[in-house]
Amino acid sequence: MKNPLARREPSQRERAADGSMTLIEHIRELRSRLFKASLGIIAGLMVGLYFAEPIQNFINAPYCDFKGDAICQFNSTSPVDPFLLQLKIGLYAGLIIASPIWLYQLWAFIAPGLHKHEKRYSYLFTAIAVPLFAMGAFLAFFVVTKSLVFFLEMSDTYEINVDLTGYFDFVTGVMMLFGFGFEFPLVLLMLNVAGVLTGKRMLGWWRVAVFLMFLFAAIVTPTPDPFGMSALALAMAVLYFIVVGVSMLNDKRRNRGKSIYEGLEDDETSSLDGYDTDSITPGERVEAVAPVASADPIERRYDDMT
Repeated sequence: MKNPLARREPSQRERAADGSMTLIEHIRELRSRLFKASLGIIAGLMVGLYFAEPIQNFINAPYCDFKGDAICQFNSTSPVDPFLLQLKIGLYAGLIIASPIWLYQLWAFIAPGLHKHEKRYSYLFTAIAVPLFAMGAFLAFFVVTKSLVFFLEMSDTYEINVDLTGYFDFVTGVMMLFGFGFEFPLVLLMLNVAGVLTGKRMLGWWRVAVFLMFLFAAIVTPTPDPFGMSALALAMAVLYFIVVGVSMLNDKRRNRGKSIYEGLEDDETSSLDGYDTDSITPGERVEAVAPVASADPIERRYDDMT
């Protein structure tokens, strides 16, 4: 028999007083979302394995076109390297194919903690991020195609056996770096929407920003020629100035909606317009001045009533 005076432990599914979820419920929710996302990735992996060979042929095309052989041969240091490469391609493709599933599970986990306007902006940023990354990856594949010709033509006196895994990692690594480089302007736009950066400040940083873009492009571009580096840096610079223009328009819209009490704390008093407070001594009577017309429609309505 239970002691009625004993302290009752709170139920694991009992919600807090404000309606929020308890820690145990958050953990269970996260576990459920991760399980569903994993099932989606496994299903995408199966589909990706089916298309692994055409994807590999597409990535190998720049090297095979340069060689011009009927059979494009790569060097492999281990008999299991071709099989492991097929699994890696299938996993990458599976992550892309199943991205709607695991992105939705991630969104469903964090969305309850966001405000309405934050949800609206997240939809916009997600819609912009995907094509930007694809544009960067496409530019990287074009640069890799030209870079292979540059490197392989320098070694006419040597027989080069390109490693199968190393070639795939090289191509996909450059594509990912270019894709993330194209996401940099989007990060600045997110900071502007959050109120951290203004368009005017970003415009003042344009010289430093362009220098850093060319430095980043010089590091990640595989070829020493200036064409691939310039292509990436100029594309990032164009996106940067587009973001600056959009940010300045957003700042202008935000400033239009500012209240006359913007910048004042809740317990801070506003200035007494029309009074010379420095010349007033304690206990002295002063004549009232005409009230200043208020920009607030509620205050104007109150002034008309009085």
